[in-house]
Amino acid sequence: MSPRMLRYRERLGLLPPVRAKGAHRRFGPEELAAVVQATELERRFDVSPAELAFGLRVLADPEVMQAVRDLGVRIGRIPAPRRALDFEKEKALRLLDRR
Repeated sequence: MSPRMLRYRERLGLLPPVRAKGAHRRFGPEELAAVVQATELERRFDVSPAELAFGLRVLADPEVMQAVRDLGVRIGRIPAPRRALDFEKEKALRLLDRR
């Protein structure tokens, strides 16, 4: 992987944070394992580094998670949450239909 691609991945947040500022980045076992894991996920799920970074943001930021969930419900990709009252109403209607 080229240094340019590594810097891109770093900007996206796909690498552990840099420990020392102003110095050249040294890649140890933890950083290399993160690069390998990210590239394996990208291949396995056919996503770009930017898409993977956004997925991490969704998991880490409750506000972003809720906004994405709301969109998923709106477009039908995620089922709308059922409220307890709706469940009880449906149950009562089923019982009435049996009589």
